[in-house]
Amino acid sequence: MDEVLAAVGPRLRALRRHRGITLADLATTTGVSESTLSRLESGQRRATLELLLPLARTYNVPLDDLVGAPRTGDPRIHLTPIRRFGMTFVPLSRRPGGVQAFKMIIPAQLEPSVPTPQTHDGFEWLYVLNGRLRLILGERDLTLPAGEAAEFDTSLPHWLGSADGGVVELLILFDPQGMRTHIHADPHRPSHGVSQR
Repeated sequence: MDEVLAAVGPRLRALRRHRGITLADLATTTGVSESTLSRLESGQRRATLELLLPLARTYNVPLDDLVGAPRTGDPRIHLTPIRRFGMTFVPLSRRPGGVQAFKMIIPAQLEPSVPTPQTHDGFEWLYVLNGRLRLILGERDLTLPAGEAAEFDTSLPHWLGSADGGVVELLILFDPQGMRTHIHADPHRPSHGVSQR
């Protein structure tokens, strides 16, 4: 029980940062004071239902996900999509901190999007499942068809969109600590056309 409760704060902090929400914004939405939220995230305040219920509503996740409660034997995975910047992100990893995995869906567009490159700490690896991805990375403007991969330092200005207006689906591994992705492959096995960038 103590281990479960000790993990709540870091889990809440990682979730808030992933969603791009400030403590002040969260305090406004939940009605819980900013100092209480800060102490809860740092482990100085014990998690209670009174604090966790408004957070679960705000994040639109089950209460079990906030506390990392063990599964009850139900084999189904309940993924909660996140919609940001007009795109859908489906979290595929459940633990806070460390490398995070997502499926990202860029919807079809009638008119081309205007690229708005962003920067943030971390390192990203992506693999295009379907469609044609337009990746702007610094001064480079790249098109990646299905089956291609790219990796880059997210402190470089970058932007992801559809290259042809169609739907794009991709897998993303994101490491906020900035560690490069390493794949341990058999050196004697032939490559299957995935580009390493």
